[in-house]
Amino acid sequence: MKYRAFAASLLTLILLTGCGDPAQEADSAPASADLFAMDTYMNLKAYGKDASAAVKEAEERIRTLEQTLSVTDSQSDLYAINHADGAAVRVSADTAAILETAERIGQNTNGALCISLYPVLRTWGFTTGEYRVPDASEIENLLQFCDDRLISHEGDSVTIPKETELDLGAVAKGYTGDAVTEIFKQHGITSAIINLGGNVQALGKKPDGSTWTVGVTDPFSPDQLLGTLPADNQAVITSGNYERYFTDDGGNRYWHILDPETGAPADNGLAAVTVIGECGVECDALSTALFVMGTDAAADYWRQNGGFEMLLVTTDGEVCLTEGLEQKFQPKRELQSRVIRHDETN
Repeated sequence: MKYRAFAASLLTLILLTGCGDPAQEADSAPASADLFAMDTYMNLKAYGKDASAAVKEAEERIRTLEQTLSVTDSQSDLYAINHADGAAVRVSADTAAILETAERIGQNTNGALCISLYPVLRTWGFTTGEYRVPDASEIENLLQFCDDRLISHEGDSVTIPKETELDLGAVAKGYTGDAVTEIFKQHGITSAIINLGGNVQALGKKPDGSTWTVGVTDPFSPDQLLGTLPADNQAVITSGNYERYFTDDGGNRYWHILDPETGAPADNGLAAVTVIGECGVECDALSTALFVMGTDAAADYWRQNGGFEMLLVTTDGEVCLTEGLEQKFQPKRELQSRVIRHDETN
């Protein structure tokens, strides 16, 4: 079997967001850092008098969150929860906050976001690298314990059944982006770009006053861009079937975003979902949930809840974007597209 974890989207995003007037950037005292954390490459870039200190503190915060939210680090909150044999575990404020968001969005999306699918992800090999296609009975046996309603969470106390295991991969980078943004603000930074493995968060505008530009990867040609979007104090977060996947000997492809109802890769007609909004952790959670839901259900969710914009790419190549992006998305090639509007129904 072949496996691919796609990283080119990170490179294109860095190239797009890192360009500006060199003289103005120098005057603004830029500071940047490249690091590998949370199983992905990250880049931080900030401008201002206290930029170096801000970036250093942000790196330390990322490392702390990586340890806290890891499912494999024996010192992490997640490891403690997953190995407590059903006993209550006291967790950090970070873990409590991210659990609250994940549980809320999971409920609002009727379980499309599920943070208790870790045993199923593991049996597919997405957490171990030992990729395989499990049989239906194996998945069925695991799914009975993959239900976020089994999580008991009150304050800093978390309890799950012995057979249940949690994984916060669908929300951790979004939460981390919010945390880094807050650190930058505390240091008086008003211009910064945060790229956490393709999860991009923009703070303010570029030093020259222009808006940050973020590239959206083409899921059918991941080395290319589908188009670009402006970002001003926003997160731009994408989930797609091209990011982490493997193919079996018959050429069938299986990706890591699983449908909680089937325990198999979510196959509801979408190749990629990009969510744009002010809150990184919510955009991160929604990009996964909406991918699982499919085009029509995602459009209905947006109409009913609002508070974000989205760009959907279907498996047959159509681009569906909410009306707030109609004049903002700049395609890089000719596309079949339609606008999702509030005053229409599917």
